[in-house]
Amino acid sequence: MPTNIEPKDMPNVIANDTNTGDIEDDNRGNRAEVDKVDSLLTTNSLIDHPYQVLTPDVVIDAVESTGRLSDACILALNSYENRVYQVGVEESEPVIVKFYRPNRWRVEQILEEHDFTQQLYDLEIPVVPPLVIDEHSDTPTLARFNDFHFAIYPRQGGRAPELDNLDHLYRLGQAIGRIHAAGAAFPFKHRVPFTVQAFGHANVAYLLDNQFIPMDLVPAYQSIASEVLAEIERNHPESKQYQQISLHGDCHPGNVLWRNDSPHFVDFDDAMTGPAIQDLWMLLSGDRVNKQKQLSEIIEGYDMFHSFDVRELKLIEPLRAMRVLNYSAWLAKRWDDPAFPQSFPWFNTPRYWSEHVLELKELLSALQEMPLTMTES
Repeated sequence: MPTNIEPKDMPNVIANDTNTGDIEDDNRGNRAEVDKVDSLLTTNSLIDHPYQVLTPDVVIDAVESTGRLSDACILALNSYENRVYQVGVEESEPVIVKFYRPNRWRVEQILEEHDFTQQLYDLEIPVVPPLVIDEHSDTPTLARFNDFHFAIYPRQGGRAPELDNLDHLYRLGQAIGRIHAAGAAFPFKHRVPFTVQAFGHANVAYLLDNQFIPMDLVPAYQSIASEVLAEIERNHPESKQYQQISLHGDCHPGNVLWRNDSPHFVDFDDAMTGPAIQDLWMLLSGDRVNKQKQLSEIIEGYDMFHSFDVRELKLIEPLRAMRVLNYSAWLAKRWDDPAFPQSFPWFNTPRYWSEHVLELKELLSALQEMPLTMTES
């Protein structure tokens, strides 16, 4: 299992926006195959789960409740945490409709995310904020239909950034630097902070308390998870010595659309407060030499708009380890959603947990290595 995972929408592949075949993508990099739409929308297994009532008719009715007339063309996109659809609109461009998972975010948390992306957009930073649904409402960008909160976005295509292209990395650094400069001046009041307790200890406890770990692997899992958490804490990722700013929070390549020779950042659903490096490390890949080269380009662009604290480089492996811990617990917490066993059939098998323990051992080794630096000797 790879360590550079995408917890919320894995796999999250971007198709080129010139693709006119049987694949569509939305402005968050989500992709759907047309022949899977019916099963994603109407599968009989959606019993005893909130999303069971989110039928195609309900999706269309929700869109039409905002004053738009749908042409009844609907395409399910592969966002697992929420439900996201492309819906055709008569005599207009299709829109992207995002139905928030019930009881995940409070209304004020969603609106703060919307306000943040709108502020970035107003500063001409390439992001995709939600459309205004009702300017006279207390929640102008957030509507409610059949117990679901939803937002509507303009459709925007794009392709994946080329992470082996140094110019792309430099431009990514510039754009993230601009986001962070704005984020430093826009402190979140309601979004969650990135803490070891929430993203590390709580996730390990959840898996153990809910008996996801096979009995014969519990001792090994407890031992290695405890060592990994101790190494994470030794690096103090939430320490006040690091500036805690408002972040994208889930800045993996699948949430970046390359369009008009520029990166466009999408899906701020996991926007949070944390150290700047959280939005940078997921763009690194390959061996140490390649990561070093990539990092240098990113930081060079980043520093044009926001000063980067090189001390945060020691947080890369701790943040990667927390992401892995969070990913397994995220799948476990969502296992009652029928879309998850269908989309992640390899999860919660003895082989998965055995490989997960081995992965944690590899992460522990990486945590004990020297961190990347701006200049390699």
